[in-house]
Amino acid sequence: MDLVLASGSPRRAALLESLGLRFTVVVPDVDETRHPDEEPDRYVERVARLKASVVAAPGSLVLAADTTVVHEGRVLGKPTHPTEARAMLGRLSGDVHAVYTGVAVASGLEVTSGVDRSLVRMTEMTDDEIARYVDGGEPFDKAGAYALQGVGGMFVEAVDGSPSNVIGLPLHLTARLLRAHGFDPLR
Repeated sequence: MDLVLASGSPRRAALLESLGLRFTVVVPDVDETRHPDEEPDRYVERVARLKASVVAAPGSLVLAADTTVVHEGRVLGKPTHPTEARAMLGRLSGDVHAVYTGVAVASGLEVTSGVDRSLVRMTEMTDDEIARYVDGGEPFDKAGAYALQGVGGMFVEAVDGSPSNVIGLPLHLTARLLRAHGFDPLR
């Protein structure tokens, strides 16, 4: 069975490659808008299931994921403008936030899914550090406006939970879901 990653995220692809897995990438075209009052865990799981379902095809095992950051009850998506990125990072500075990732695996019409949650403690960041980080361009296309695996990692003091979840694909959950569909990631 061919493994398909239903994601345009280079971070997710890199995590799968780190396991030595061979796969193809198909970027799903889905509406990722959060429903009003939708809880973050239900939101990321719904979107991951939708992505997997849209890409599902006979003979393929489709893996999809969606990640969001939550700080003080507020969902922080991907910033679209430098001002928004600076504001997000200012909120996260010196505080703890949660990262939720929904993962879904589809084979045929069967879709299984789960959600992982990690807590991240950020260091205090000065306005100058935030501005220079945002000017470097890394915060864009990343929930919460930072990348643990990149320059933004210098602002992460501690992670309680899966670091790969914070990057966008909790490998322990991914492996469990793949195994449930008869795909052994250690093969």
